[in-house]
Amino acid sequence: MHSDIKENRKVKKGIVVSNKMNKTVVVKVERTFRHPLIEKVVTRGKKYYAHNESAQLQVGDEVKIIETRPLSKLKRWRVVE
Repeated sequence: MHSDIKENRKVKKGIVVSNKMNKTVVVKVERTFRHPLIEKVVTRGKKYYAHNESAQLQVGDEVKIIETRPLSKLKRWRVVE
């Protein structure tokens, strides 16, 4: 039963925006969608706090993050690669 739960975790790709915290990085994930009224392709971004055990990530690195249990007040994601 536990294997089913782990498989449907959300995975997102983004770019590291900040690495100034201990074992935490801020990842900006951009999504594109067609505006319903204007019918123009729009880009929207959102920042996620992700847990990063190895502190080797630099600003600008492209990472993949996965949903996990709450690790702190804001951290609900973990860096995979």
